[in-house]
Amino acid sequence: MEHIDHILIVDDDREIRELVSAYLKKNGLRVTAVADGRQMRTFLESNTVDLIILDLMMPGDDGLVLSRELRVGRHKATPIVMLTARSDEMDRIIGLEMGADDYLAKPFSARELLARIKAVLRRARMLPPNLQISEAGQLLRFGRWKLDTTARHLVDSDGTVIALSGAEYRLLRVFIDHPQRVLNRDQLLNLTQGREAELFDRSIDLLVSRVRQRLGDDAREPTYIKTVRSEGYVFSMPVEIVEPR
Repeated sequence: MEHIDHILIVDDDREIRELVSAYLKKNGLRVTAVADGRQMRTFLESNTVDLIILDLMMPGDDGLVLSRELRVGRHKATPIVMLTARSDEMDRIIGLEMGADDYLAKPFSARELLARIKAVLRRARMLPPNLQISEAGQLLRFGRWKLDTTARHLVDSDGTVIALSGAEYRLLRVFIDHPQRVLNRDQLLNLTQGREAELFDRSIDLLVSRVRQRLGDDAREPTYIKTVRSEGYVFSMPVEIVEPR
């Protein structure tokens, strides 16, 4: 039987829920719509979905709280498209930092939302099975470095702390969660969920260069992140979890 994508809409605006549901169903998708985080949790306790449309501005638990909650639970790999009535750039960046895969400001056209849904699902399905970022809260060691996944910074063998931007941390985390595995640019884009700026969307290579600089890696003969011609990049250093004392 052909799989029909199941979309969960979480929005306190009943008119939006009804209009979006009708349009998506008309275009061959299965849709469930709920009004808040409580209803979302209840539904997801016994159901799985292919993508969640999540309103940012809701009473009670807002979209940021719910997105962060989803990203550390059993639905952490489910793509999220976030909606908001505000077009402020900082809201957009914060939403994406919390785990959203794409962002759409209200008012929006249902046609554009459908296109965003299809694009996010397509990117997600380009990944090999079970290729996901693992849980945070560990100290990971590789070469002369340790990555503190709680503080999100690097520590070298002398104890010097190296700060990382959000995008740099996400990219490095993807690499060390999947060592010895070639990842192409589309996979890296999707796994980092780094769609907060067109710069990142255009140039994963620039971000790799920045992370190499943080690691003191020679771009001509890198030790940690190696380039695989015509394929992508591979993190070549073994990684181990450092047990807490």
